[in-house]
Amino acid sequence: MRAIERRLLPCTAVTAALTLVGGCGLSAKSDEGGADPKERGPITFVSGKNTSGTVEKLIDHWNDKHPDEKVTFVGLPEDGDEQRAKMARNAKLKADTYTVLTLDVVWTAEFAANRWIDEIPENSFPFDKTLGAVNGTVEYRGKLFGMPYASDGAMLYYRKDLLKKADIEPPRTWDELRGTCGKILPEQKEMSCYGGQFDKYEGLTVNFSEAVNSAGGQVTDARGNPHLDTPEAKRGLDNLVEGFRDGTMPKKGISYMEENGRQDFEKGRLLFYRNWPYQYGVSNTKAKGNKVAGKFGVAPIPGEKGTGASSLGGHNLALSSSARNKATALDFMRYMTSEEGARLRLAKATQAPVFEKVYDDPKLAEDFPWLPVLKKSIVGAEQRPRVVRYGDASKVIQREVHAALTGKKSSAAALEALQKELKALKP
Repeated sequence: MRAIERRLLPCTAVTAALTLVGGCGLSAKSDEGGADPKERGPITFVSGKNTSGTVEKLIDHWNDKHPDEKVTFVGLPEDGDEQRAKMARNAKLKADTYTVLTLDVVWTAEFAANRWIDEIPENSFPFDKTLGAVNGTVEYRGKLFGMPYASDGAMLYYRKDLLKKADIEPPRTWDELRGTCGKILPEQKEMSCYGGQFDKYEGLTVNFSEAVNSAGGQVTDARGNPHLDTPEAKRGLDNLVEGFRDGTMPKKGISYMEENGRQDFEKGRLLFYRNWPYQYGVSNTKAKGNKVAGKFGVAPIPGEKGTGASSLGGHNLALSSSARNKATALDFMRYMTSEEGARLRLAKATQAPVFEKVYDDPKLAEDFPWLPVLKKSIVGAEQRPRVVRYGDASKVIQREVHAALTGKKSSAAALEALQKELKALKP
């Protein structure tokens, strides 16, 4: 990222009481000749469906203070691939239906390369206050195409009660994890060792990337070149293949997505489960069938020789190139991405903040004991494959890795095919 003037424009965002200050009138660049970057008026905010009500609350406060620049929330399907498809379709039609887009961090390169989103002014967000790994997710070829909104990092959920009884610390490596399971599971007949997300969907791309990165390899480099013909990549995939072969992962784990795996963990069927921070609040709530509330802890995911490397998750806000009222949009983006907004989304929706200060707040650490672990996860995280055609690349990864996990291909054959196909996708 080229040098950024580290100051915030005079437009403030949400205060502790969610009061607002008037807009700033900042202009943005646009490649769509018909859109005036200084224009103000109604806009839309496009995101996956919101179940916490937090987004609507923030929008209501904005609309109360900006009656001539009201924001309409557009909820897209829960599935990320469908969200991306709808936003891409709007961009290809050069429609102004969508204004501010909530993009998965891995979509930046594709949307920027296709000029579906605008470059944003460098001083429109306090990049010096965020966790360092987050800033790279809004960058494409040295320019900025978004504002960090929410981050995400993997955590290892484990049965704290059972590890404490056996006087065992949470594992740092795969070998330690397997050893712990070997000591505890003989007395837990209905329990398997480990689960992640291994169904043929985006979660598999995430878990495979973590396995490779945690073995010292990389799926692609910063330029999108694949590096799957390495011993490290093979050791990473072999760890997953062997896990299913030797029973470390249950057979049904091949169909795990976030939620069905979480449910099995809550039913006492897993000693360890890899998932995102949203699970903490859900699993710690006493509900019918939940056997783990108050009995689990979290730790960084394991690696080959020490702590593993999470895939960096999260979302950024971006400005549609074909949108109208871009001055309003930029003010609204700053409002939604403020530190105060991040604190509210943490409290109400368990969304991981992007601001380092939030993680270091002692009071929040009491309320959210998993924050220190999450900070470590995000700081050490690696971006998923950084390629323009991310959707195509992810599908190729899912197909080849799933074939290896189900025994249809050897690890070597799957990685050889993957290296060739990812190389062919590079522009």
